[in-house]
Amino acid sequence: MTEFATGSAGEHATPALTRRRFLLTVAASGALAACSGSDGGDVGESAAGGAPPDGFTLVQRFPNNVHVPGVVRLPITLSTGAAQFIQDGPAELAAQVVDIDGAPIGDRLAAGKRDVAPAPYYDFRTTIEAPGVYALVVDGGPPTGAAFQVLVPEDVAVPTPGQLLPGFDTPTTGDTQGFDTICTRTPEPCPFHSLTLADALNVDRAVVYYVGTPAFCSTGSCAPALDALIGASERFGDTFVYVHAEVFSDDAGREIAPAVTAIGMTYEPALFITDAAGVIQERLDAVWDQTELEEALARVAG
Repeated sequence: MTEFATGSAGEHATPALTRRRFLLTVAASGALAACSGSDGGDVGESAAGGAPPDGFTLVQRFPNNVHVPGVVRLPITLSTGAAQFIQDGPAELAAQVVDIDGAPIGDRLAAGKRDVAPAPYYDFRTTIEAPGVYALVVDGGPPTGAAFQVLVPEDVAVPTPGQLLPGFDTPTTGDTQGFDTICTRTPEPCPFHSLTLADALNVDRAVVYYVGTPAFCSTGSCAPALDALIGASERFGDTFVYVHAEVFSDDAGREIAPAVTAIGMTYEPALFITDAAGVIQERLDAVWDQTELEEALARVAG
């Protein structure tokens, strides 16, 4: 069991940050490569800095080029100073978002532990009103926190909530479009390849669009996320139309699929949930579990 010096909300004080250190932290963080073929046992130190005595580092489980003003989702995983994922973290973590000068933004936050392979994560959600550079400072964690940027919508390539999800002719079982494999889930492909995304958006129902490649991150984020979607589809039935698109068009994983470039993705996996008009209501990036996914679907289903 790892010890955590979390402290209470009343005792916690946001550490002072230097502007230079803050900017260097953001510059170093970049977008997380959410999927890998490893077992997730070893990870590099996050850009959030080294672990304090008896503390932990923060592994950012979100890309740093997709946030716009509004609700911001910040999933993080805990790591030891020896760069090992912490599997037995506390049931809940507390945190505070601060701006580039270290001033608190909004209320203090709490996030529950969500268990998913290869490591549990905590999904903090907050509302950021203006573009800028911020950090999520977790109680007991590194003083610099996990830095992130909020960009103007025009600078974000990936479609964001409130925008229309652009239609695209994704490969289907009836038209593989030259793909080696249209679904790399094993041992059986998923059932979400009967319609193209363009056709799904014309069904007059809410759409769930998942982009990820299970074959290349079976112990990372993509395979568990797709399995969670299959489970969720059994609960929500025909409330939604479901579409899955692979990231690569070849089995070797060298050719990026057109579906990825069509929406400007630089990471995987991602999941878009629209209303019946095709307007994105929710977007999940990089990591999620069954419960968080079903919570998002329930919000859209009403």
